[in-house]
Amino acid sequence: MKTIEEIKLEYPLHWHVWQNSLDELKEILRNEKIDKEKVDPRGRTPLMLAVKLGHIQCVKCLLAAKCNATYEYEGWSIVQEAVCTGNEDILTAILEVRDLQRHVQRVTHVPKLLQHLLDAPDFYIEMKWEFTSWVPLMSRLCPSDTYRVYKRGANVRIDTTLLGFDNNTWQRGNRSYIFKGSNDSATMIEVDHDTREVMVEQMNSEIGDIIAIPPPIGGVKARLNAPVITNNIEMEKISFERNKSGIWGWRSEKSEVINGYTCKVYGASNVEFITKTRMDHLSDEQIKAKTSRTPFHNFLGLAEEEYISSPDLASLRERAPTPHTEEHNENGDEASNSNSSNNSGSSSPKTIITPQEYFTADLDLGGRDIGRPKKLNTKIQRFKANLWLCEDYPMRLQEQVLPILDLMSTMASPHVSKLKDFITMQLPSGFPVKIEIPLFHVLNACITFGNVFGMTTPVDNVTTINEDDRVTCIVDDCCFNEPLHYTKKGADSRRQMPLDEDDMLQYAIEQSLVETSGGACSINVHNMESSSDKVDIWEALRGQGVGAEDEEDEQLQRVLQESLCAVNAANSPAASDDDDGGFKYIDPDLALALRLSQQDQQQYELERKREQEMIEQALKLSLQEH
Repeated sequence: MKTIEEIKLEYPLHWHVWQNSLDELKEILRNEKIDKEKVDPRGRTPLMLAVKLGHIQCVKCLLAAKCNATYEYEGWSIVQEAVCTGNEDILTAILEVRDLQRHVQRVTHVPKLLQHLLDAPDFYIEMKWEFTSWVPLMSRLCPSDTYRVYKRGANVRIDTTLLGFDNNTWQRGNRSYIFKGSNDSATMIEVDHDTREVMVEQMNSEIGDIIAIPPPIGGVKARLNAPVITNNIEMEKISFERNKSGIWGWRSEKSEVINGYTCKVYGASNVEFITKTRMDHLSDEQIKAKTSRTPFHNFLGLAEEEYISSPDLASLRERAPTPHTEEHNENGDEASNSNSSNNSGSSSPKTIITPQEYFTADLDLGGRDIGRPKKLNTKIQRFKANLWLCEDYPMRLQEQVLPILDLMSTMASPHVSKLKDFITMQLPSGFPVKIEIPLFHVLNACITFGNVFGMTTPVDNVTTINEDDRVTCIVDDCCFNEPLHYTKKGADSRRQMPLDEDDMLQYAIEQSLVETSGGACSINVHNMESSSDKVDIWEALRGQGVGAEDEEDEQLQRVLQESLCAVNAANSPAASDDDDGGFKYIDPDLALALRLSQQDQQQYELERKREQEMIEQALKLSLQEH
């Protein structure tokens, strides 16, 4: 076991963080040779250790010293650890610097990426995304989208129409993202064809001084009132084998024609989709509300109240795909008791971990840890992914497609990152013309590459060239020009966009499914306070709306309450035709608008009632089959 002197010598920053010695920490950070990102025996940098212990002043000191706020260990990022402290000040400080660092990484990475593309052959290709689900009736809510990608030299344009998921529906739009590269700089142009607005952002390798933008208050509170969720596919366990076709003992390797190309069909086995949910920062009441079971919950496997006492993933895998959970009540030392969190957590007694124990690498802590008691819920599902690989496809995966996926990841597309991780594995030979992979607990994606070089369907400003030994295309320069008649807006708005909302999107999709399927369709205004801790999908994706206190939001809340009261009054037996719909105490113009809103609400409730009946019927049929 290490002595105190050995710890001070080997981990000086960690030691002062552990002791919460702010003055000594500032002094040692003045040494430019000190390794600010050194990892302790438990895999934590000094910044992550400070967050885990809840030492806010040490956190701010390390952030001011430009420590890496994007670090991750064992699937948990520093931001997620900050959420689990329940401390709004810590989370705000981490988010502000993390967003700035990610912005700097993006604006320095994109020019290099475009320069790398300069040497690759020009092309046009379409990527069709089809979202599906094994949940009954869910597939009709899942849309499809086609990314149209133009590449000429160091210029890239990506067109898309799927923007997000809101109020149980997928949000459509018409956006173009244009990247124009030159030497060590680049220009990004985001074009909104619906609002006819253009955002232009310059990206240079020399950043200069950039002012950090504080995160929206609503976004911080939304995180603190929602579980922390990570989704991970165990890539190293996946193996590929050719699918077989035929019956009666005669089996051959399966091939299919996809978009005019003959492809070998492979199946990927041992695809384990692991979802981990942490609720360290939530009170017992919040946990109970967010994990309360309904018949639809049980059917989807979205919530489990049974907890396993030890983090044994092997035992979970043995019983997959049935969802399982595990909870750790892991306790910290005296230093962790200074965590000034806002939310109530577990009241279990704390077990002290000494620094000698913590900083001794080969010492087993027996499941104990510093910081708040960990409440971890782990689910494992097995999926069967499929690939269609073509040996003579005219596109090159490494040189042309992977850099495009890197660019698409900068557009706040977490699902693109999952695709990139999957196809960068050691795949069998050939180009993946079609891929089926899991995205979330209930959502899968089928991605198909097609219309390469505009050969299948003619594309404006793309000229297909058929040569003797190959097919290429010429992309016109006008594809990369911004519309002159559109309105320009500031570039800082893009830095406010959420770039890591994979977990919030997962939680929001699941919540929307359950809310769509269960419970009464009517809304009682008296119950609004009890559901105030819920985070809707728009708040989750945009980081807004939770806890907003500006006047416009208050007015909107008053109008909604008037409308809900009117709906209840109109539906009550005591309501008469002479009551004017319950709007006689408000402005006549507003009353007219609310009457129209009431009619829309009634129609919406009828549709929801029909959907509820269909889902209940599907559940009954499913239970009968089993």
